Amino acid sequence: MSRFDALLQLRPWVVVCGLVLATQAIAQQPPPKGQALNATALPGIGRTATPQEIRVWDIDVRPDFKGLPRGQGSVSQGEVVWEAKCASCHGTFGESSDVFTPIAGGVRAEDLKTGRVDSLMPGSNQPSRTTVMKLSTLSTLWDYINRAMPWNAPKTLTTDEVYAVTAYILNLGNILPADFTLSDRNIRDVQARLPNRNGMTTAHALWPGKEFGGSTRPDVQGSACMRDCKAEVVVKSFMPDYARDSHGNLAEQSRTIGPTRGADTTRPGAGASVAAAGGGEGKAVAVAAQNAPSALDALMRKGACLACHGMDSRVVGPSFKEVAVRYKDRSDAVNYLSGKIRTGGQGVWGAIPMPAQSLSPAEADQLAVWLMSREAK
Repeated sequence: MSRFDALLQLRPWVVVCGLVLATQAIAQQPPPKGQALNATALPGIGRTATPQEIRVWDIDVRPDFKGLPRGQGSVSQGEVVWEAKCASCHGTFGESSDVFTPIAGGVRAEDLKTGRVDSLMPGSNQPSRTTVMKLSTLSTLWDYINRAMPWNAPKTLTTDEVYAVTAYILNLGNILPADFTLSDRNIRDVQARLPNRNGMTTAHALWPGKEFGGSTRPDVQGSACMRDCKAEVVVKSFMPDYARDSHGNLAEQSRTIGPTRGADTTRPGAGASVAAAGGGEGKAVAVAAQNAPSALDALMRKGACLACHGMDSRVVGPSFKEVAVRYKDRSDAVNYLSGKIRTGGQGVWGAIPMPAQSLSPAEADQLAVWLMSREAK
């Protein structure tokens, strides 16, 4: 593979920036002796990106709020957006779910005054570090919501919705009152209210700081093994099923602020055997599900299915294979799953709800038929 071929596999903006820099570097080199550098001397090399093209990619918001667009959103407006697009993963009150860590909680009134969250200090018995506890620059929260949320449809929120959701999160953390409207005009004042605004430090050797006497040595020295490398480490030990619950359910032992990550020891482990599936509706529809794979891909992208489900392994929700095996003996499996896809639900596979999908009955039927075909494979 050539260097250019490898470059094309990177993100588009990397390619664009790389070509622009290469063009500028070539343009800055002196022309060959006796030859003037003009437009025809470098045919097909490209051109410098225009300010408008740069603005399309330059969307980050910095700690000094440079790049922050104009807009506003109230706490009450944020609650509406949150319930529709955020609560399914993060909980109505930011307490989150089995997978996602809590958003709000763990902050005292004294922290709002000092700007330093006491439960982050050494010696604290705080079991979970929430987003509001760690947040030291408000631009970080605004920028992340703007670029990455909601998980199944990032960058679909309007600017005003981002302001509103940010305001709602800060209200959950008792930082903003319920009648507050956050905007580009007052966000700097709100920054001064963050409970961990004075919590930033450079005492980690990630870059030179005064605390290291100007040392440039980082805290981690990494080197890639290129010759006579050690064999890959394979972990062969595991907790046997009969001992998984010897000390109680681990998933319930750190719940001061909502559930946190931890194995649910009341269920079989990943190594537990699963009964082999045979017969059922899945095999009967397997052939029908093979038609138009591109159409299925389009439906999965439309519903962002792969954001929460893996083909054969769990992500946030069950794998497609697990769903097919569970319902393989139901005669109405396709109709049942089609309805679940369209209306959503909660409780069958755990506490994390599945949001309703904006698919037509025919599209949901097609996905349901394909789902049941997974059991036959």
